[in-house]
This record gives sequence, C-alpha cells and structure tokens, in this order.
Amino acid sequence: MTFHFLALSVCSSARGLLLVDVSELGRFRLLPAIMSRGALFLWFLALGLEIQPSLGTEVSVNNTDKLCLYANLTVSFSVTYEAAGNKNETVMFELPEKVETDGSICDNTSSTLKLSFGKGHSWTVSFSKNDKTYQADSIVFNYSLNDSTIFPNATSNETMSVSVKPAITNVGVDTCYSCKSKEEFTDEAVNQTLSDVLIQAFVNGSKSDKLTLCTADLPVTTVAPTTHVITTTTVTNVTTTTTTIPTTTIPTTTPTPALPTPATGKYIIKPDENSTACLLASVGLRIGFRQGEKYQEINLEPNGTTVSGTCGTNSSELVLRSNTVTFMFTFTSDAKTKKFHLHALNVTASPSSGVVFTETNNNLTLWEATVGSSYLCNKEQNYNITSLLTLYTYELQVQPFAINKGVFSTAEECLADVESYLVPIAVGVALIVLILIVMLAYFIGRKRNMATGYESF
Repeated sequence: MTFHFLALSVCSSARGLLLVDVSELGRFRLLPAIMSRGALFLWFLALGLEIQPSLGTEVSVNNTDKLCLYANLTVSFSVTYEAAGNKNETVMFELPEKVETDGSICDNTSSTLKLSFGKGHSWTVSFSKNDKTYQADSIVFNYSLNDSTIFPNATSNETMSVSVKPAITNVGVDTCYSCKSKEEFTDEAVNQTLSDVLIQAFVNGSKSDKLTLCTADLPVTTVAPTTHVITTTTVTNVTTTTTTIPTTTIPTTTPTPALPTPATGKYIIKPDENSTACLLASVGLRIGFRQGEKYQEINLEPNGTTVSGTCGTNSSELVLRSNTVTFMFTFTSDAKTKKFHLHALNVTASPSSGVVFTETNNNLTLWEATVGSSYLCNKEQNYNITSLLTLYTYELQVQPFAINKGVFSTAEECLADVESYLVPIAVGVALIVLILIVMLAYFIGRKRNMATGYESF
C-alpha cells in the first residue's frame, strides 16, 4: 500500500506547517490498521488543526534567519508564441512546486517575492506598505523562449516580459491575504490565472492567524430599498391618500479647485549604486479620476516621492510612489521595429475620502520612439487611460532603454511640439510670400507707369 504526503497548512505562527510522510514513518504507517477513518479524523481534529490540501507552490523568505514573507498559491500560465513554419503555438503550464527565491527582498515599507523556475523563467510580486495596510503593486512574469521543454520549435530565444496589476489591496498589516477564487490577467500573448492564494508580506518573524479575504470570497448580501410614507390630506372631503415611494439618493458634486501646474521631477533608475542610469525620466504628473459621481485630481509632488524600478532588455519598469498616488509605468521594446513605447500603466490613489482608487491599462501604445533615443513632449498632454482615469503630463522626457553615459540621448519630439514649431514657421513663410507678392506688384505697376509716360511724351 502506498501513502502520500498529507499537508496541514494554516497561516498562523502557533500552528505552522505540518507535513506527514505516511510512507516513511512507521508509527503512522500503522494508523490505518488500528484506527477507523472516523477515529483517524477525530485524532487530527483533536490536534486543533485545520485540514486542507496543499495549495501548490509554498515558499518562505527569511531575513537574517527571521521569517519576513510567506506565500502559498497556484499560478497557471497560457502563452502563445511563434513557432517554426510561421505558426502560432499555445502552451499551458503551472508555477512548479519547487522554485528558487533568490532575488526576494524584505524591507520595512516594500518587499519583493521573486520565484525563479525552469530555464530562465521568473514570477515576481512587488509589495508596498503604509501604516495600517499593504498591497501588491505589480506582478512581472518573465519567460524565456529559449526553453525548448516548454516552448518547442520557438523561432526566438528572447526572454519576454509582461507586467500586470493584481487586485491585492488594503490588506491589514499582520494579516494574511486569502483568496480561493480565481483572478485572471490577460496581456497580449500571455494569460495568467491566480488561485488558492495565501500570502503574508511584511511578516515579523511568524505568520498571522488573521485573514483579509479578497472581495470575490466575501459573502454577497442584498439590502432591501428603504421606503418613506408620505401622507397628504384633503380638508374638504376629509380624505387621506397614502403614497409609498422608494428612497433615491441625489448625487451632490463639489467643484474641485484648480490645481497648480505640477512640478517637474527627475527620476533615475540604476541597476546598482556603482552603475550608470538604465532608465531616465523627467516629467510633471497629474491624474484625474472619477469615483462614483465625484471627479478628483491629484498632482504628484516630486519632493517625498520614492523611486524604484527595473531595467531589462525588452521591458523596463518605473515606479513612483508618494503619500497620495503611486504610478507604475511599464515600457517595452520591439526587436523588429527597434522602437519602444509605454505599454502599461497602473495608478493607485489615496484621496482624502479614504477610498482607494486603482486603475490599470495593459494595452497602451504611448510615447513611442527609437531605441537609443529619448521621447520628448514639452507641451501639456492628457491621455484617457481608462474610462475612469486621465493622465496629464508636463515637460515630459523619458528614455527607458540604451542610455549612454547616464544622460538623455537625442530626442524624438511629439507631434504637439512639432506643430508648435510649424505654426510660427508657416506664419513666417506666409508673411515672406506676401511681402514678395506686394513688392512684385509694386515693381510691375511702376514699370507700366514709366512705359505709359514715355509714350505720352
């Protein structure tokens, strides 16, 4: 008779994780012979442990021998790639049970969980924390087409990268985020499915037994509409009419005061302290967003903004985080066209109302320029990122790839800047043409007058 591992896992410092190899421990090998199934269940129940199956990939990250980050989750991938014979192939695989956590980082206000597997693949989640809650800012999935075991007959050996924003927000400090429901992310050729998640970032030595449930796992409650009874009385006939009408809420909007032009911030990403810049950005940023019937705007203040990010061959990321708003810009480059552009933007705002606002667009084509040059747009621009989010930029210049000597390369200007130059040039040319026409008319007229005078004489 063959027995398998029985996993008893909880997110608790007191309970921990119990793995029982029934095939190798003699005293447990005898249990089925001396106990009934009911008695065996009662024996486990007496331990006060919650029995549940293993959730897939389980990792613990330590900082100086002290647990600082814990995760137990399942991630499924579906990737479409170009194969030999000019065909598109789609493969499906899962995050394996055994992964490497090299590159994972624990800090007081930000943490990174990096799970590496296979031949050059990695799945990375970045977390940030404020006083009472934490959230996942991004998920970056890197996959190597050079791995023929997963991507047979691939025509490219590049390492591709996609970045998405998960709905892991407002998780209470010292609690585990739990979500059994599935959350899917689709980004061009990649689909990721996240399920059976149990994560605690910013662990202070031991896991918590408290949970913060995802919205999808919360029970659905229906609230009956409230009604008011209005009674009108006609004095003449002494009759009473009773009318029941449902309560309606009339939205009230308060005009938002105009904000000053946001200050221009200069942001630099370096692979390490001893290296030159691999990403440069100079820009003033503002967002406009709608929550219900209320429209608000927030400027990013460069003073007090923390800068982080990563640089890759064909994908780079810039994260700007202040007390009120967080921007995550993802840039990608195309080896065929040798162009780069802003591919994805995630914005998280914390307005004065206290209700966190989050919006993501993973299918943008903005700020396109040739790799090795920078993108420049001095004029104010506004972009409708989603139906609820508008991005405003001022004096923008960005270069996410191929930076030389730590400074911006030759700029490719936006159409708005080019048009601003063309208008005065066109006006100047028109004036010159007009002056030439007037002068030509004057000389022709003078010549005719002189000829007429000679004939009269």
